[in-house]
Amino acid sequence: MKKRYQVFVSSTYKDLREERQEVMQALLELDCIPSGMELYSAANEDQWTLIQGIIDDCDYYVVIIGGRYGSIGPTDISFTQLEYEYAVSQNKPIIAFLHKDSESLPANKCEKTEGGRKKLEEFRDLARKKICRYWTSPTELGFVVSRSLIKLFKAHPVVGWVRADLLPDPSASKEILRLSKGGEEFENTPGTLLPGTEHLSQGKETITLNIVFEIFEEADSWVPFKKIRGTFTSSWNSLFSNVSVLLFDEASDEDLKVALERFVTEQFTLVLIEKHPEWKDLTHRIVLSTEDFNTIKIQFLGLKLISKSTKRKTRSKSDQDSYWKTRSKSDQDSYWMLTPHGEHVMYSLIAIKKKV
Repeated sequence: MKKRYQVFVSSTYKDLREERQEVMQALLELDCIPSGMELYSAANEDQWTLIQGIIDDCDYYVVIIGGRYGSIGPTDISFTQLEYEYAVSQNKPIIAFLHKDSESLPANKCEKTEGGRKKLEEFRDLARKKICRYWTSPTELGFVVSRSLIKLFKAHPVVGWVRADLLPDPSASKEILRLSKGGEEFENTPGTLLPGTEHLSQGKETITLNIVFEIFEEADSWVPFKKIRGTFTSSWNSLFSNVSVLLFDEASDEDLKVALERFVTEQFTLVLIEKHPEWKDLTHRIVLSTEDFNTIKIQFLGLKLISKSTKRKTRSKSDQDSYWKTRSKSDQDSYWMLTPHGEHVMYSLIAIKKKV
């Protein structure tokens, strides 16, 4: 049975019209029901009561924060912040989308007073206490919203909305929701945590990577005709499950980076091609920054999933099925392999489970 989620979108309005349009489009493409009250005046108690009712009816709440704090309400905070704090009080699943560099925005999209800038920064600090993502352009915001909400829907399942003629017995909906949450808890713990790793981000927790999407007019071209900078968010489980098989024997830094870029390219391309179908047949790739690659590698080391390979042999590039050659002494590359714990986590993540 197909469910739809109602999502309340909160923001200032005049300075974020284009951004809101991208977010609304992203929600519609996800078959969501967008809601929001920024088009109406919230200057009286009756209007605020109406807004609270709409937030109550919504399944999820998102807030877009740019360079403006917004109109001040009777309690000396903006109506956007009022909506945010009310959603928090009602335990709504929340995600905030903050401009990455609000000071770079045009003057007409920024707070003009020191007091306004201070209140905006305090609001940004408040939003960072919940899940938040960053954006720099309306187009990028649309991508970030699509990916982030899909993850939010999965991490925080709710009952949602269905056609009245398809509505099941209420007890059935509750059972489906309970089983969904139970499945998430199981998936989030594929292996026993090792002592000393409890404080590290892992499992279904996420990391946001800075990427460059390059498009080439010719397959053999060395120079891309278009570069798009953006971000890609993935769970640690997804990253590890997509490179762990490569590490079963051993893999060099280069091999590991290529595998990570291939995984990100496959996921990011699906979203981008939907918006630009004219790029479908062009050659493209994702370039992962050295800084982010090193962060991933260090995290895998910290979680005791991988270790440096002590082997002195590496698989020949000319015959990857059967021939191994001894690494030369001049080979200064770093090579990595799974630890016993890493193998256990790999099996837990990608081995086919027995049907109950």
